[in-house]
Amino acid sequence: MEKSNNGFSEAGLRRLREVLERHVESGRIPGLVALVGRGGETHVEALGTMRHDGGAPMRRDTIFRMASTTKPVAMAAAMVLLDECRLRLDDLVEPWLPELADRRVLKRIDGPLDETVPARRPITVRDLLTSTFGLGMDMTALGSPIMGAIFEQGLTPDLPEPMPEPDEWMRRLGTLPLMYQPGERWQYQISHDVLAVLVARVTGQSFETFLRERIFGPLGMKDTAFHVPADKIDRLPALYAPDPQTEEFHVWDEAVGGRWSRPPAFQGGGGGLVSTADDYHAYFQMLLNGGMHGGERILSRPAVELMTTNRLTSEQQAARHAMATENVHVSFGQGQHGGWGMGMAVRTYRGDYAPVGQFGWDGGSGTSTYADPENRLTGILLTQVGMSVPDPARLIHDFWTTLYQAIDD
Repeated sequence: MEKSNNGFSEAGLRRLREVLERHVESGRIPGLVALVGRGGETHVEALGTMRHDGGAPMRRDTIFRMASTTKPVAMAAAMVLLDECRLRLDDLVEPWLPELADRRVLKRIDGPLDETVPARRPITVRDLLTSTFGLGMDMTALGSPIMGAIFEQGLTPDLPEPMPEPDEWMRRLGTLPLMYQPGERWQYQISHDVLAVLVARVTGQSFETFLRERIFGPLGMKDTAFHVPADKIDRLPALYAPDPQTEEFHVWDEAVGGRWSRPPAFQGGGGGLVSTADDYHAYFQMLLNGGMHGGERILSRPAVELMTTNRLTSEQQAARHAMATENVHVSFGQGQHGGWGMGMAVRTYRGDYAPVGQFGWDGGSGTSTYADPENRLTGILLTQVGMSVPDPARLIHDFWTTLYQAIDD
């Protein structure tokens, strides 16, 4: 059997390329960049073009909107503050986030917004870190008054209107009751944006500035930010959201003049970053190295272990599991890993080719970023085709299925 020098077989990597090429040649994925890292070596494929109708080729340094794969990276800012004892896991958040004091909680998830009971206890830092503070994007509650209010208030990034600046965003959030008691149930998305505000208020810096000083700078993540400056905008592809019925390619965000061409009002920990395959590889490699990058410590080993192992009880897990398994038609089967750490999914059972312990997350813009401690492996797959259609999810599945077969040691 031919070996490559980093524990992948040459034949396996060839097959990986062939599978990725098939997706691009189908016309459903204009272009992609895939990076696999193992044993200090990386293997990169840049295939297809920046636009659905052709244009410049994808390159290794193409910049992508990372969408929800922002979460595992942005979480590092909060972990720095834990390491430095500027935040503690069971501190109340109220001193920093007074908007979240004296919470009311819905009597029932689908009930009117004024039918509430008092929260049994205040919200803690731990609740935010584990996405259990009581509010979130609940796909099992779509159509309920509370989900309607979350969308109407512009509290999520997926709408035509961008999110308002942080203080106004927090003010609006504070007008809503919680969906569940603090600590009761895992819920997606909103806690990550609350954490971004918390970090900014604790540090007295913008969320991006703190991330740059403590994470991006030291890791050499030179293309990771909340917008793309003019001198790099030619490296940003269009983001497509194909029509689910006709499969026609619609541009959801253009590069020049688009949403990421200028600094946003809200630097969101839930989905705002742009980045490259190499920048993300540096970050996930640091996590695999227990918080070290070269000779420099970025995070403590215990902080990394907290982030990358399951934090949910079986009761909290139920909601996480329901989102993955009861919404297969919405998520195209993404997210079936079992657990959740801090900012990322953690595999707690073997549901596909990846082993227990693999950690990372996927993004609605067609991005997938994971690391696997057992195989000392990082994998990053980046497109800009939104999850309005199954194609990007199928590509991601095929990438991981083929990548795990290429391991040969």
